Amino acid sequence: MEFDFERLAADDRYKILTSTIVPRPIAWVSSISKNGVRNAAPFSFFNAMSKTPPIIAIGIQANADGSMKDSARNILDTLEFVVNLVPRAVAEAMNLTSVDAPPDVDELSMADLATLPSVKVKPERIAASPVAFECRLHTPIEVAPSQLIVLGEIVHAHVADEFVLDAEKRYIDTPALDLIGRLHGRDWYSTTSDIFQIERPAAYSVRSARGG
Repeated sequence: MEFDFERLAADDRYKILTSTIVPRPIAWVSSISKNGVRNAAPFSFFNAMSKTPPIIAIGIQANADGSMKDSARNILDTLEFVVNLVPRAVAEAMNLTSVDAPPDVDELSMADLATLPSVKVKPERIAASPVAFECRLHTPIEVAPSQLIVLGEIVHAHVADEFVLDAEKRYIDTPALDLIGRLHGRDWYSTTSDIFQIERPAAYSVRSARGG
């Protein structure tokens, strides 16, 4: 089946993208408005893009009414945010913060989420998240009206002590983090528990290129 993305409606393109690009990690973004109102919201158009500089990318869609989401506006106004990763234990709280609330609503309080101070940025991090990345805005890309791709530079990372296997070697117990990601449809999620390993080729050879 062929789908012409230059002709499809936006909602139809979205259905195909979110049904096939899976699983998608979730950036649970905590930010603060220029008026001091805290905000938290999850976004699954998200991933790491670069190690030098350490860049993450988050795609933030517009609201249904065409306005800019609070997270995007806060990031543009303050140039700072925190990406919290989501463990299975707080999936329900994460989902609660996805509600389209007015700009003056503090979703962290609404979801009864404890926070911890950040080191280098003003927005707080979510205490229940085993990993949090403090970020400063590197490049904002407004790809459509009120629709923003945020390139953020990570300036500080937090990993809960119990998940650090060897701090000197930077070994993290990834399976123990029990992180979740988005799957197809509106309400489906996955965990990272079903995994397998394939050893990466050490060097190119004609034999390996031919599959021999």
